[in-house]
Amino acid sequence: MTLNGRGAIVTGSTSGIGLAIARALAGEGAKVMLNGLGAADDIERTRADLAADTGATIAYHDADMRDPAAIAAMVEAAKAAFGSVDILVNNAGIQHVAKVEDFPADRWDAVIAINLSSAFHAAAAVLPAMKAAGWGRIINIASAHGLVASAEKSAYVAAKHGLVGLTKVIALETAGSGVTCNAICPGWVLTALVEKQITQRAAAAGRPFEQEAETLLLEKQPSGAFTTVEQLGATAVFLTSAAADNMTGASLSVDGGWTAR
Repeated sequence: MTLNGRGAIVTGSTSGIGLAIARALAGEGAKVMLNGLGAADDIERTRADLAADTGATIAYHDADMRDPAAIAAMVEAAKAAFGSVDILVNNAGIQHVAKVEDFPADRWDAVIAINLSSAFHAAAAVLPAMKAAGWGRIINIASAHGLVASAEKSAYVAAKHGLVGLTKVIALETAGSGVTCNAICPGWVLTALVEKQITQRAAAAGRPFEQEAETLLLEKQPSGAFTTVEQLGATAVFLTSAAADNMTGASLSVDGGWTAR
């Protein structure tokens, strides 16, 4: 239990990667603020189950990640509940797929706001107290698309490249302070968002889901295997450990060889 007493916020954590990271941090004793979308009853069930499973203090805040004031309010709520915010995991994200000339302006704005700007606003809100305490961990969940591009994902690729750049700037500004900032760059993870993409591709190609999933993997991910949410949770825990005290500004690829090509 390496994180006893630490307070953490994980954005976009009511399902998928974010929930797995929240579970991994809570499993090490962290007090965790969940955030994300879903029906109120489902979210409360998720919060209560996570608290029961881990024995950790688990809270929830419904901050709209497009709204800087709401993000600041979430940080203040976590401070009030936990005493401090020592760990921030910027995971909230959405996707839209279209060619640049067909990409709706409102979808561009939403992807940039949620995938990139929210991380800036959250980091700005937690950094003063982290610096004053002499310890803090900011972990940005970027993507293989933060390092390389794919067609028809202009907003997502731009946002994730921006998130990798933001990670480096925060690392430079906090170097030597006891605060670190790193990015995790997953490849294909079988989340609901990716399942939706595979389903759409399978329908368009007239192929079964399983066949299209294999095709999708082998187009990008030489290992031929999906990265699991549990692997990403363990990577996040590593970045909070003493072993990572001198690791900052790094982008850790967990992508089955995608970006090694």
